Amino acid sequence: MRERRNPQVTRAVTFGSPQSATRKYSSHCYFNPEKTAFHRSQTLGYKNGFAFKRLPTTGIGGQRLHVNQLSPAELDELANKRPTLTYGQAKQAPPSDFIPAHVAFDKKVLKFDGYFQEDVPISTEEHFRIRQVGIYYYLEDDSMSVMEPIVENSGIPQGKFIKRQRLPKNDRGDHYHWKDLNRGINITIYGKTFRIVDCDAFTQTFLESQGIELNPPERMIFDPYTELRKMPLRTYVTPSDFDQLKQFLAFDKKVLRFYAMWDDTKSMFGENRRFIIHYYLADDTVEVREVHERNDGRDPFPVLIRRQHLPKKLAEKKGPFPTCVLEISDQEVLEWFTAKDFAVGKSTTLLGRSFFIYDCDEFTRQFYQDKFGITDFHPVDVRKPPPEEIKQEIPPYNGFGFLEDSLQNCFSLIPQAPKKNVLKMLENDRKVLRYAVRMESPNPEDSKRHFVLSYCLATDMMSIYERPMRNSGRIGGKFLAKTRVCKPGSTTDIPVYYEPADFTIGAMVEVFSHRFIIIDADSFVLKYMEGNLESFPPAVVQSMRDHFAPRQAAAEAVKRLASDEPDKQELDALTEQIQEHMRRHNYLPDSSMQAAFLQQDKDGSGLISREEFCALCDHFKVPVDDPLFQKLIALCSHGENQIRYPNFLRVFEG
Repeated sequence: MRERRNPQVTRAVTFGSPQSATRKYSSHCYFNPEKTAFHRSQTLGYKNGFAFKRLPTTGIGGQRLHVNQLSPAELDELANKRPTLTYGQAKQAPPSDFIPAHVAFDKKVLKFDGYFQEDVPISTEEHFRIRQVGIYYYLEDDSMSVMEPIVENSGIPQGKFIKRQRLPKNDRGDHYHWKDLNRGINITIYGKTFRIVDCDAFTQTFLESQGIELNPPERMIFDPYTELRKMPLRTYVTPSDFDQLKQFLAFDKKVLRFYAMWDDTKSMFGENRRFIIHYYLADDTVEVREVHERNDGRDPFPVLIRRQHLPKKLAEKKGPFPTCVLEISDQEVLEWFTAKDFAVGKSTTLLGRSFFIYDCDEFTRQFYQDKFGITDFHPVDVRKPPPEEIKQEIPPYNGFGFLEDSLQNCFSLIPQAPKKNVLKMLENDRKVLRYAVRMESPNPEDSKRHFVLSYCLATDMMSIYERPMRNSGRIGGKFLAKTRVCKPGSTTDIPVYYEPADFTIGAMVEVFSHRFIIIDADSFVLKYMEGNLESFPPAVVQSMRDHFAPRQAAAEAVKRLASDEPDKQELDALTEQIQEHMRRHNYLPDSSMQAAFLQQDKDGSGLISREEFCALCDHFKVPVDDPLFQKLIALCSHGENQIRYPNFLRVFEG
């Protein structure tokens, strides 16, 4: 059977004598078939959120260890303990606060400048390449990263060269520490050797504070190919004689632009079409592009004549034999188009088409001024005059529907509803001005007809309603539906409609050949006028005030009478007694009594004089001498000479 050894026991045995080692080995290290648990005790613990190491007290299988009973701190305390009787109690220094590394060294980074050399095997311009890098060491977790600055147009992916991590130092698994970094040394990271030449001020201060002696800084080596690219380009002096290369280098990307018009009206369905002529100074080629307008109905082909040399004068053909090719050779052309052949205000024939140049751009003007001394550029206005505006004739109004609705049929094939003043409709919703009117007619029977004119403020429409009267021979009801009524003398072109300012007491309103005179108005009319004085003439407001003055005086009088009315309970009790007294004596009141009293009250104030009251009571044989009636008259008295007859007549209503 294979032997299983306890590593804790083995470690203890190596420090003893051979005899004791043999004895312990023989008693503890052989396999015990009765044991079933072989787990190791935990040596890692946590306290207040921090991990700490502790020495094991039991070995494999739970067997107690006697060598690790006391910790090094306890042994140190026992060795340095002094008697308290001689020297007294020793004062313990307060322990310093524990600060974790990720807090103490947060955002503290050591930065070193360095470079590495890279071979370039397949290049004739460079054999090696120097690439500068920045080496960053993060103190909080001992990780490192390598960053390469980005060089414009280098063609090499640059930036993060080695991402942040703990970098291995050797094959044994050790990692680089800040103690391993210094100026003027080489470090190897993943097979690449980096030369550290310098560091920043914070790194130098930190390393010196930790007792590290820094090497002197070295000079940064630059890439020879990059420095070569920074040198100015070689300049070449071209001979003064004309050559195409000199022309191309001098006038590259310089183009003359002319705005031209091709008059093709002589052909069938021809028209004037706009074009842009480009003359390229680099190689004396010409290009013609078409200017498309919106909805012009043409195919979107912008180029009419592609960029090419255009012949100006061709050689005469000696014989009638036709050519077998369409291209024109240099032998057939006597002269080509040049920049001096184009001028503003003149026509130019290009491949059989006559183009009239009417303008050019600013660069073209400056070129002709410097090259040929031409300064008189006068653009030609080729815009078509606008067609004569034809005034739309509105047909006469046929009388059907509203004038605004009928007018929409003249503006579009599918008429749209006229726009309404929504804000006015919301402000004047359900606001109606009502007037009592009578018809002005030579027929005397029409003078007895009563009408109500309603004006809707939200829509400016009028309606007329006739009050029904018994035995008049006419059916009352709607005389005029809601509509807008024009004033007399207005036309359909400039209609003038009736407004609230046109309605006043005594004014005449003509509605479709019918004339009405306003004789009365609703109380809301005066209230609306008082709230909108800026919309009404002062004469109309004053006329309406004068009309309502008697009513307001009567209303105030009624209010004053209501203020000194008798006790209602006493009046009701006395009324019941008198009515019971009248039933016992079989007194039947006359039905026309109330009408007689109302007729006697001229101003409608509810009061009549005492003489008139007594005369009416004698006429209707009212027993005013009765004590009950005397008490009722006393309750209905108003002052010394007036009687409030409405309260008195309540007795005869039952």
